[in-house]
Amino acid sequence: MNARMYPLWRDLAMSEDLPKEALKTVIGALCAPATTPDGFDAQADRWREEALKAALPALLARTSAKRLRGQLLVHADEKTLAALAADGTVTAADVPAILRHRRVWAGLISALARHPGQVEAAIALLPRLPAHEVEQVVREWDPDRYTRIKGAAAPVPPVPPELFDAVLEACLTPLAAYLLHPEPEEGWEAVSAFSEDWSLKLGGRAGWAMLARCPQRWAQLTAHPVLGAAVQHLLLDQAETQALEDARLRYADPDGEELPADPAPALSEDLLLACLPALCLPELADLPNPQVTARRTLHHLANRVHNNPRLVDLAADQMHAAADALVTRGLLLTWADKQEGDHGFDGRVLRLAEDLALLSANPDHLVGACAQLARLDQPAVVSPTPSRTLIRIIDNVDPDHDRPARLLERHSEHRRVQALATLAANPHTPHTDVADVLNGLHPAELAWIAEKAGGPDWFLAAAAAVPVPEDEDDGVVRLLDDDELGNHPDPAAVLQSWLDSPATGEILSRSEVYRAVVKSRYRTLEHLRQIPANEILAHHAPEVALNILLDHCGRSTGRWEALAAAMTFDYDNAKITFGQFLDSLHGAPARARTS
Repeated sequence: MNARMYPLWRDLAMSEDLPKEALKTVIGALCAPATTPDGFDAQADRWREEALKAALPALLARTSAKRLRGQLLVHADEKTLAALAADGTVTAADVPAILRHRRVWAGLISALARHPGQVEAAIALLPRLPAHEVEQVVREWDPDRYTRIKGAAAPVPPVPPELFDAVLEACLTPLAAYLLHPEPEEGWEAVSAFSEDWSLKLGGRAGWAMLARCPQRWAQLTAHPVLGAAVQHLLLDQAETQALEDARLRYADPDGEELPADPAPALSEDLLLACLPALCLPELADLPNPQVTARRTLHHLANRVHNNPRLVDLAADQMHAAADALVTRGLLLTWADKQEGDHGFDGRVLRLAEDLALLSANPDHLVGACAQLARLDQPAVVSPTPSRTLIRIIDNVDPDHDRPARLLERHSEHRRVQALATLAANPHTPHTDVADVLNGLHPAELAWIAEKAGGPDWFLAAAAAVPVPEDEDDGVVRLLDDDELGNHPDPAAVLQSWLDSPATGEILSRSEVYRAVVKSRYRTLEHLRQIPANEILAHHAPEVALNILLDHCGRSTGRWEALAAAMTFDYDNAKITFGQFLDSLHGAPARARTS
């Protein structure tokens, strides 16, 4: 086929005067791949595709033979097919031909359902969609909603109720089925606490997206014999959070109204009462690995109460009983020492204390939460060296930035004392046990209570009454620049005190300490030898390492070879100090280089 002829074939195909007898020939010319005597012609075939795309609506409108229609449909892309289905050129009768070459997609179902006579056929295609695409049938009902010019075309008809109900049911069914049989796959109980857990299965993003579109039906759906439990879970988890996000968006306009301090709740009291059967996640009570699942269930329940504060009064007895059962079944207050590399340990202890403060009325359990807080490591409170860059660009530096209470919040190290204040606010927590924890707090934590913590008067008074030794400072490791160190009688001793402080044991503060030591002109090789090798070699001071290695290895070929062998990922993974790294080079034979 001569490539120059494709525009002619296109015009013939779109001509109203083209006789029926010519359709087969025209379709064959536009559908056949472009070739030359030398083989396939890629450029000419692109021109053919453009001509066919322009002529496709006219050809399909005039062609009724299944074979010819199938020949045309195989050359159309998904967007074109959906548009043709929306205007009625492609119908449900064409679906078998389309699905011979591609899978079902949401846009096709939406387009077919635009026509009343094809709604049932469109619904019948829903099971063939991947689960994560079903909700798109409704979401993408009007694909041009953001680009359509106002008044340019007739408005898109509403989603047919039958299709909406079918999509709603399809989106809620996976969660409903999981709640009936929540047992995880065999072997799950051996998986660590860091793996994906069952709570993610309650996300139900598609189900909630559909529920959010029909709030007038929530009361009816909570009583549904099959889907009711799934609806209750989704409403408790999502309704208030979504309502708050929507309110913030509405009031985001700087010239608009301010967000009300107490916005109206999304769920009425009657709806909350209707959701109470699902509140404590009874379907998940017997999952294996209770040390993990009970902790997560308790936190999930606490989030629900936090999002729906009225539950504190509406379901107090139910919450207290559930919290007691979860603590007992999961042995949540049995202390286990922190393992190396378990960076989530402190977070789990803090969340447990916060959750029990909100949910529990059992004094023994609340005492156990206090005891766990007391066993956590003391915070490492560091005041960093002043940033010359920030000093240049920020005029209004906060004068309180160096206060212990403010420094405690830099790396969220105030969470322990914050959790203790929450426990103290629970009227069932024994005062004496809270006071025992107060006596072991870091000075900066006591300062945080005085400046930042709310809580009952007895708690604030007990914190203020904690005795402070005369020789005790505020517990803050203050990193100084060289100008300030120069005023100290022994700057090297100050640097050593930083390296000896607990701050070097905290993942968030140790790099600040190491950086300050390395960059100081008062540092010595002995200081550097105490710092992890990777901090010297890769992170903060490669130029410092350069000079030391030149002096250390000198003209010894053996040491340079040993250095090359040691410069692997092992020095990082083994967490050896820079001194140990240098000493490891001594074992190499000291062969002098010969010329």
